[in-house]
Amino acid sequence: MEAIEREAMEFDVVIVGGGPAGLSAACRTMQLAQTSGSEISVCVVEKGSEIGAHILSGAVFEPRALNELFPDWRSMGAPLDNPVTEDNVYYLVNERNRIKLPSYFVPKATHNHGNFAISLGNLCRWLAEQAEALGVNVFPGFAASEVLYNDDGSVKGVATTDMGISANGEHKSTFQAGYELHGKYTLFAEGCRGHLGKQLIAKFDLAKDSAQQHYAIGFKELWDVPPEVHVPGKVLHTVGWPLKHGTGGFSGSYLYHMQNSQIAVGLIIDLGYRNPHLSPFDEFQRFKHHPLIAPFLEGGKRVAYGARAIVKGGLPALPKLALPGALMLGDDAGFLNMLKVKGSHTAMKSGMLAAESVVAALARGESGSVLDDFRDRFEHSWLYEELYEARNAGPAIHRFGTFLGSAFTWVDQTFFRGRLPFTLSDPKPDYATLAKASEAKRIEYPKPDNKLSFDKLSSVFLSNTNHEEDQPCHLVLADPSIPIARNLPEYDEPAQRYCPAGVYEVVEENGSKRFQINAQNCVHCKTCDIKDPAQNITWVVPEGGGGPNYPNM
Repeated sequence: MEAIEREAMEFDVVIVGGGPAGLSAACRTMQLAQTSGSEISVCVVEKGSEIGAHILSGAVFEPRALNELFPDWRSMGAPLDNPVTEDNVYYLVNERNRIKLPSYFVPKATHNHGNFAISLGNLCRWLAEQAEALGVNVFPGFAASEVLYNDDGSVKGVATTDMGISANGEHKSTFQAGYELHGKYTLFAEGCRGHLGKQLIAKFDLAKDSAQQHYAIGFKELWDVPPEVHVPGKVLHTVGWPLKHGTGGFSGSYLYHMQNSQIAVGLIIDLGYRNPHLSPFDEFQRFKHHPLIAPFLEGGKRVAYGARAIVKGGLPALPKLALPGALMLGDDAGFLNMLKVKGSHTAMKSGMLAAESVVAALARGESGSVLDDFRDRFEHSWLYEELYEARNAGPAIHRFGTFLGSAFTWVDQTFFRGRLPFTLSDPKPDYATLAKASEAKRIEYPKPDNKLSFDKLSSVFLSNTNHEEDQPCHLVLADPSIPIARNLPEYDEPAQRYCPAGVYEVVEENGSKRFQINAQNCVHCKTCDIKDPAQNITWVVPEGGGGPNYPNM
């Protein structure tokens, strides 16, 4: 294929990803520029069709970072107008029974009074408005597909996807070359398992001194419910069931009463599970029938659905954050606090710290240097302190299971304030945990009743997912033979089940089987890139604007 000439745009700072980290970095950079009287050009490139289109989170939001970024956010109209009014935690014993945990047995960091049950997508939309008002160039609908490098090996910026290329690689009549976005510094805030972040971690060996990273898959549905069951600000979390099948791993849920008689309900399942017959999607659908959950949803209407992977290794698994000309932020690095079940305020703070490092470097006249002071700023911030105190919560559950791991965490937090003189880790990656299909118990899932539980395709419809059909597949197989030749006989091809959108199928034709990829269904969760036991699937960005279009999520 002939080389494609792309138009280049020059900025001081290029930010990849319009989530909490990227937008906070953009806003803080411009605030510091105004304070110092300097001129700094900033752009944010976002693959979703609009800011917030790909944002999916529960979300109970802790306003600590927002208080620093915009102290007068209330008068500015930030969409934080649903304070937590009730905060309950339950242990689900089985599909029928539960135990309400007394407040004393819930680590203090997990309490939610003073926080807000919100739509994180709407908060990001508001942050984008503030960024644009400060002079940031925000480019939604453009997917950063390639890292660009200077001759000295430092990051030069990114290139966005070329539009209008057919599935067989030919230029269609709608072809439009992507853009090169050059920056003195580039901040990568793509979210969990970012396509470019993954490349940078490998190229610069950023994780060589880090513990093994771990992930979960999180589901969310938004329901319109009868007013008589709705309690604005009521927050409910659970641990325990449904992962009770010798599957390994952890499951936890949330149910948040939002505004306007809506409820957000979701399930988080550790991707370190062992049973290849497990279907995270079907576990979520079954979960909604639990007597604790069903009464809130009965008589209601499901209006939105989504899923995404969650990076959960915590502080021990953080990669090196600074590389020549670039920084890793937010979920791209792994700043989620698993103990709090929150990552938005931590992502925002990582972006704000990055802005301080970048602005300081620009003031010194630097470009493309390694911003080593970012790590120092991080380690002297409340963000580091918070992640340090929570560092053993996730690994404890990973190593000891839900019950013993939770007991360990309670002791750690109650008596030692997260400062035990050791750090736990689990060296086995999530893709390597699966047992052979022949050695694992099959799981029979009930058929959806189309009242509380539903199938995958009707769910994907509610995610408003759309892709240009005639484009190169963005789910790339290193070896196309592996799904049928290896994964099927050994693991009953788990992609059929771990994908929450029905992307992967084993289809039988004329007595033989083939692996089918329905890329149009993809909700960009990245689970396949994480859980495939052969590490044969690489998720890359499709054309900009493709994927889900989450409303109010």
